[in-house]
Amino acid sequence: MHRKIATLLAGALLATGATAHAADDEEEKAVEYRESVFHVMGHNFKPMGDMMKGEIDFDAEEFATRAERVSQLAHMPMEGFVEGTADVAGSEAKPGIWENWEDFQGKMEDLQETSAELAEVAQGGDKGAIAPKFKAVGESCKACHDDYKED
Repeated sequence: MHRKIATLLAGALLATGATAHAADDEEEKAVEYRESVFHVMGHNFKPMGDMMKGEIDFDAEEFATRAERVSQLAHMPMEGFVEGTADVAGSEAKPGIWENWEDFQGKMEDLQETSAELAEVAQGGDKGAIAPKFKAVGESCKACHDDYKED
C-alpha cells in the first residue's frame, strides 16, 4: 500500500517537473511539494465522491484503497507549510494560515483524523456506514479550503 502511495506521489511530483526546474529555492520547492500532495489527494478523493453520488459504480475494494491513500497522504502536506512560504508567488495558500496557525493546524489534524476513520470503515465495504465518514472528510477539506485556500 505504501509503495502505491509513494508511486502516486512520485508521479505527481514528476508531473510538476516543468515548474520544479524553475523552483530554485527551498520555499518554492516546499509549496510545490504540498500542492503535489493535495493534487494526489484530490485524484483519489474525486472517484470516491463519484461512487458515493452513484455517478460510477460503487467498488468497495477500490474505495477502500483510495480511502487508505487519502488517510496516508493527509499527514504529508504540513511538511510543505514551512517558514518563508507565505509569500511564494503562485501559492494558493491565503495569508490567514500563518496569522491563524493553530486553527489551520487543527483543521489539518481534523483531516488526518476523519480520513483515518474513513479508511477504517471503508475496509468493511458497507456504503451506508461509509457515507457519514466520507461526508466528514469532505467537510474537513471544505473547512480548510474556505478559510485558507485561494479560489
